[in-house]
Order: sequence, then structure tokens, then C-alpha cells
Amino acid sequence: MNIHINCDLGEGGDFDAQLMPFISACNIACGGHAGTSKSMYETVCLANLNKVEIGAHPSYPDKENFGRLSLQISKKDLKDSLQHQIFNLQNIVQSQGAKISHFKAHGALYNDAAKDEKIADLLIDFLLEFDDNLPLFVPQNSVIYERGKNKIPMIFEAFADRNYNDDYSLVSRSESHALITQKEEVFKHVYSMIYQHKIICENEREIDCYAGTFCIHSDTPNSVEILQYLTCKLQENNLKIKKG
Repeated sequence: MNIHINCDLGEGGDFDAQLMPFISACNIACGGHAGTSKSMYETVCLANLNKVEIGAHPSYPDKENFGRLSLQISKKDLKDSLQHQIFNLQNIVQSQGAKISHFKAHGALYNDAAKDEKIADLLIDFLLEFDDNLPLFVPQNSVIYERGKNKIPMIFEAFADRNYNDDYSLVSRSESHALITQKEEVFKHVYSMIYQHKIICENEREIDCYAGTFCIHSDTPNSVEILQYLTCKLQENNLKIKKG
């Protein structure tokens, strides 16, 4: 049995090259919250070398806040920004003989699309124009899933290193317990989601999980150690990281 693990890369972190061998897909920052032409090129090359799927990871145009705050922006300006971000990445990807395999919004844009119909519709319409066969990573129980499920392919995503509220939202990063940083706890979290199809929330309530991909954040402390440990423990349970 294979497990699909994705990671947000090209965001200026120090460990992209060390993380890449342990993941199935990378979501490459394309200039909204982080990322430059140089970092996109370097990350695409790393992905090709490690046979890792390449995803576009756009955000609100807000490097100051790393795309983690909702931005008051017109529909036109947001769409123009998304086009600029995605086409810059696409040009680099194509120059290296590769292709974009999926789309995943970043930070506040991801969270807003999960609950705001206008943002969700904008992202769906953008993808319909860009490539209506490109899968979109989305959370379960989200507005964007309901708005787009009959229009574009979507893959449910769960977070291996984040705690959940029982409405499927992530515990706010302003809370001390938002991140799961102990490698044993990350494995326990993922094991429950895979084998029991359950997310154990902060209030101990269990909610259903049918994720097709699991995210590890590259800026989570000891992310390399977490992924190395997770890989070993998954192999012990007859699970392999999907590649290529």
C-alpha cells in the first residue's frame, strides 16, 4: 500500500534538499507569499531529481505576512496575481521538461476558500481557465469542495503535523498547540487517519478522514527528522511513500 505525502517547498527554508527524498509531491511557492524565479527553478530541479510531483502553491500577494493573513483584495487583482504566480512557475517547469501535477493554495487563501464561497468560486474559475484537469488539494467538509466537486478534480488533504478542531479547521497558529512537532505524535496522528479513517481532534472528538494526500510543513521544527521517522514507521506497517 502506498501513501501520498506532500510538502510546501521553495519557501526559503534550509532543508528542501533533505526533505525531497521522503515525499511524493512538492507544492512550490511561486512568488505570492514566498519564492523567486531562482528558488522555483532550484526546487523544480530537485523535484525532477527525486521523482517528486510538482504542484503550484500560490497565495495572496503578501510576502510581509507569509500569506497567512486574509487580504482585502479585489477579485481582479487576486486573479491577476494568481495568473502571474502560476504562469511564472509553469514557464520554469516546462523549461525543465516537467509539468505541473496539482494545485494547492497557501495559508490564508487555502483557509478562506474552505469557508468563503466567493474565494472558492474564484479559485475554481481560475483553474477551469488554466487547466480543468489539474487536481486541487482541498480540506474535507469545505466550501470549495462543495462548490467545485462536479467541475474539477479534487483530492482531500489532511495535515500530518497540525492539530484539528472538530469542524475540520486547523487549530490557529496563534495557539501553542497548533503544531505537532514530536515525531511519535505525528506518526500516531497519521496512523489514525490512514487505518481508522479518523482525525482525533483537540477536544478528543473523532471526525472522519478520507484523505488522499498528507501534508508535512517544511517550516515545522525538525521536519526532516519527522519525515525520516515517519517513513520508517510507515514501512514497518507495510506502507510506502508513493513516488513518480
